[in-house]
Amino acid sequence: MSIARLGGLWGGGATKRKGSVSNNDGPDEAETSVLDEEQGSIIMSLISQLKIGMDLNKVSFPTFVLEPRSMLERITDFMSHPELVFGADQEEEAEERFLRVLTYYLSGWHAKPKGVKKPYNPVLGEVGSPCHAVYEVVSNRASSSSLDAVMIMVMELVDTTSPSKAKTDPAAVSHHPPISAYFYISPANRLCISGELKPKSRFLGNSVSTNMEGENRVYLLGRPNDGAYSLGFPNMYARGILFGSMILELGDTCLAVNDNTGMSCSLEFKVKGYFSGTYNAISGRVKKGDVEVGEISGKWNTQMHYTDLQTGERRELFDATRAPIMPKTCLPEDKQEKHESRRLWSQLSTAIKNKDMEAATTAKSAVENEQREQAYKRDELGITHEPRFFKIQPDGRWVPKIQIPEDPVEAEKCVQQWIWGPHLEF
Repeated sequence: MSIARLGGLWGGGATKRKGSVSNNDGPDEAETSVLDEEQGSIIMSLISQLKIGMDLNKVSFPTFVLEPRSMLERITDFMSHPELVFGADQEEEAEERFLRVLTYYLSGWHAKPKGVKKPYNPVLGEVGSPCHAVYEVVSNRASSSSLDAVMIMVMELVDTTSPSKAKTDPAAVSHHPPISAYFYISPANRLCISGELKPKSRFLGNSVSTNMEGENRVYLLGRPNDGAYSLGFPNMYARGILFGSMILELGDTCLAVNDNTGMSCSLEFKVKGYFSGTYNAISGRVKKGDVEVGEISGKWNTQMHYTDLQTGERRELFDATRAPIMPKTCLPEDKQEKHESRRLWSQLSTAIKNKDMEAATTAKSAVENEQREQAYKRDELGITHEPRFFKIQPDGRWVPKIQIPEDPVEAEKCVQQWIWGPHLEF
């Protein structure tokens, strides 16, 4: 039977869906999945071996729960609507700049496949297939120029575990604990985003929780005095593991803050109660210093609104049902490097799409066996893995190994050379 490591269930997927939730308080069919009898029996057999609170990074689950792409590629979904923050540096009011950043952040959660799917845990040395997307350069809020600009993205698994642990726990080499770093930049739009993601999963009975540790940092390059806009991540809950329909929920509270301007927002992603409540609800209180100035409300998968507490004015922040996801372009697989995500997992992805579980087992084992061999070699030589694109700071943040020129044209060339080398051909 084909199996896969469960290192954090995640509703993933880049395909735009219409209407995520019906008018009542229950999820519609596009959000849930029901296991057939054979799949249910397999899950029950595995779950019988689990204990409440157990770390799921070391637990094997069947491949039918997998989304056919790596977690590194899933991270690019955060940039489904970057146009929402393009031009934010031209806002004169700190509150408006903060709201533009907040809107971008909230817009990235609605893209996910039916039910509960989990992307592959990336392996050490894997680089999410670097990609670019072409966007319009925003000159101001009222109009935009006709010049196109590239947003460039690179993701990398930067840390898992110490080499010495490879001999005592081979599975930990590629799966525990994963830390993925990412970097997006659009020089012409004066925007840079970086961060790291550290998912940790636990079994809770009829659900699996994934604590999304890490931080998303947005930099408006036209407002260097603003510094970083820091945004945390909500946690994720896969419900219905033992009984009922499987569904993914975002839950708990995370903080968005800009220390230099004094703007902050405590965002609550609300899970549905057993007897009351609704799916996918969100609320938040925006503060300027210690004073509450606004309120966020709505659903993260449909419409979200902002209410100014001084004027009472209510306006729409984002409507996921009407916003197309911006397409992203990667090099063809035959031009990608060996450890780029799409090429690395190509055979596994094809097998899952074809529902060929035997081929999926073979493909996944090949990647993991190579990972173990590399770990043994590093351990024997007494060396540690050196990430290609990122370096760690004393405060635990991962930052790109590059100095970006101030000139947008030179910055774009510099980043392309850093990622792809001198022979970039899309």
